[in-house]
Amino acid sequence: MEIDFPFHFDNHGRTAATGDDDHIRDMIEQFLFTNAGERVNRPEFGSGLLQLVFAPNSPELAVALQFTVQAGLQQWLGILSKYRRWK
Repeated sequence: MEIDFPFHFDNHGRTAATGDDDHIRDMIEQFLFTNAGERVNRPEFGSGLLQLVFAPNSPELAVALQFTVQAGLQQWLGILSKYRRWK
């Protein structure tokens, strides 16, 4: 069990916990919706996806975004694939 995101308390007043699948989904969501520079101790963490919401669309932008998001997920959450195999 992992701590649920966003942080909150359960019905018993304890820190809410979540299962492995939900925890991984939460971590992916954190990466996608965080801009680089937002985190003090990890300034390079984040996809910058929100900066591109209103950017002009093009095939080149789509390919570049796909590449950067995949690379970032591999860099920051790549351990998750190993974690899933251990269980």
